Amino acid sequence: MKGNMNQLLKQVQQMQSKLTSMQDKMADETAEGQAGGGMVKATVNGKQELLKVELEKDVVDPEDIEMLQDLIVAAVNAAMKNMQDRMNSEMGKITGGMKIPGMF
Repeated sequence: MKGNMNQLLKQVQQMQSKLTSMQDKMADETAEGQAGGGMVKATVNGKQELLKVELEKDVVDPEDIEMLQDLIVAAVNAAMKNMQDRMNSEMGKITGGMKIPGMF
């Protein structure tokens, strides 16, 4: 029984090391989200930081600032979701699909 527990602990430590390595790697990855048919684009990294927002000239209407604000929020949320999906996919490769509370 003690041998099984030691083996399990070793496997958990290996998984933790792989997860840490994956998080470090993903921190430098980027994901993009779009809204308004690509008129607004947002780019985020694996640290969930917004890196860039791109606006097509035609989407900027001083008479409709609310629409532009909504498109920016939608593009950023789409980028964050895309990054989260990528991180979950990478984590699934390490954990075999097992959900670990508190991870992502």
